[in-house]
Amino acid sequence: MEDLRYPIGKYVVQPFSDKLWQEWLTDIKNMPQHLENAVLNLDEAQLNTPYRDGGWTVKQLVHHVADSHMNGYIRFKLGLTETNPTIKPYDEAAWAEMADTKNLPSNISLTILHAVHIRWYEVLRNMSREDLDRTVFHPEHKKEFTLWEFLGLYAWHSRHHVAHVTALRERMKW
Repeated sequence: MEDLRYPIGKYVVQPFSDKLWQEWLTDIKNMPQHLENAVLNLDEAQLNTPYRDGGWTVKQLVHHVADSHMNGYIRFKLGLTETNPTIKPYDEAAWAEMADTKNLPSNISLTILHAVHIRWYEVLRNMSREDLDRTVFHPEHKKEFTLWEFLGLYAWHSRHHVAHVTALRERMKW
């Protein structure tokens, strides 16, 4: 049986390649439009449907991606402007229960994602190969991550959550 938590599989760190660099840049550039297309024409009941039993609703998921990717963009800027900065973890589950997530429509977060990704893509496409080797320290994991590893993670995260919505739509025949 398919694991609905990981419709495209779990993230696996990949070594640098020009091919992946281009793919991941494209993932970051296009993710907001892909997510917007995935939720297009869903009604309020559908947006309030969990993508799996015990999972977030589609609406919570859209807001989560905005929260996550705002943090991701900031993490990249910190990693590019400071020496091995310690990044700030956050409680994703608690954020998914906050008033903005519960009360505001998902198009607010889609708007944020479009703006953040335009800026993020501009930063990324102007990074050097050496910049990708810069690191940040994640205190929750107690380890350093290269910006290359983080780029792969956020590219995967983009596809991962779009797939949650598209898989739900297929299962529900929406």
